[in-house]
Amino acid sequence: MTNSNTSIALLTIILISSFTAGYLFPTNTEKKYKFEVETMPDFRQYENVQKKKQDFFNFLLPRVKVANENILEERRWLLELDLSNLSDDQEQRLNELAEKYEVDDYENSEQLFTVLKRRIDVLPPSMVLAQAANESAWGTSRFARKGNNLFGQWCYVEGCGLIPKNRNDNGRHEVAKFDDVQESIESYMRNLNSQFSYKDLRIQRSNMRKNNEKISGYKLAAGLIKYSTRREEYIKEIRAMIKQNRLGQYD
Repeated sequence: MTNSNTSIALLTIILISSFTAGYLFPTNTEKKYKFEVETMPDFRQYENVQKKKQDFFNFLLPRVKVANENILEERRWLLELDLSNLSDDQEQRLNELAEKYEVDDYENSEQLFTVLKRRIDVLPPSMVLAQAANESAWGTSRFARKGNNLFGQWCYVEGCGLIPKNRNDNGRHEVAKFDDVQESIESYMRNLNSQFSYKDLRIQRSNMRKNNEKISGYKLAAGLIKYSTRREEYIKEIRAMIKQNRLGQYD
């Protein structure tokens, strides 16, 4: 085989692998990916429940992987820093990450680094998939269909989302609308990686790292105690979904 034919064959293999994984190469530097299926299917149309579940997971999993890879890219950059010799550009990016992950109480770069190291890390796909299924009724809820919101995330600026039908007269919150499902996933991950309510989740994940353990969604679900008013029952529900649907294989 000639060099030209070899190159074509290798490129074909790469393209096929990317396609079957659900996405192709980034189209620009902002990590926008072109997925095989761009919009969320109408999961209300499914009669076969098992088929609906599998297609729901197949649709989301490559998007979860992309979101985690973006986080890992930030984490790799962070861990490679020489804090004793930061350039102006590195200082600027460090401050940008502090703003993104809502770190505002630090005295120096070392303190900021310590907090960011705990916050900038992946979330196990099993937990993400289970929560998405739970919060969006397998992609069939009004908020999922009309707002690409799979995780029940709220916002507080008028017009930022959809008004819940059961909101009381004094309520200000709306259920956030996103341009696409990828944006919803990334916002959800940033929420868990930055909000005070999920500090215990981040500590548990950090301990898994220190002990060279797999970051298990089943275990990490314990940190979701404040995600729902159902608290312990919510954790049991998420863990049951992980177990029943064998989602641990994706971690």
